[in-house]
Amino acid sequence: MHDSTPSHLALLCILERVQQADVERTRRWIAAEERDQERQRGTAARPPQPEWLLELGLNRDSPPNLIHEGQCHTAGKRARGIGHNGALRWLAEGIPACTHCRPDSGLGYLDG
Repeated sequence: MHDSTPSHLALLCILERVQQADVERTRRWIAAEERDQERQRGTAARPPQPEWLLELGLNRDSPPNLIHEGQCHTAGKRARGIGHNGALRWLAEGIPACTHCRPDSGLGYLDG
């Protein structure tokens, strides 16, 4: 009769391949966990969104264009964060409020 049982060496080679696959899978899990933790650290380190935005003019000499609320979707790339008092000051100086987000209402600012 022919013995079809794999040799001890063949079984060890199969075990090695299974364990290598397990190690590779564990390394993928570790890499995914590291990416997730890095993403969480980045989110936690991100500065808070400003409450108010001042949209600047096209160049250094141009006056600001608009005042926005911090989450306004119409604020352009030239917008920078300002505080409550700064927003009131710019409105008082005549910089118009965005007609979409109405920061003047949120600030309680009544024009003259």
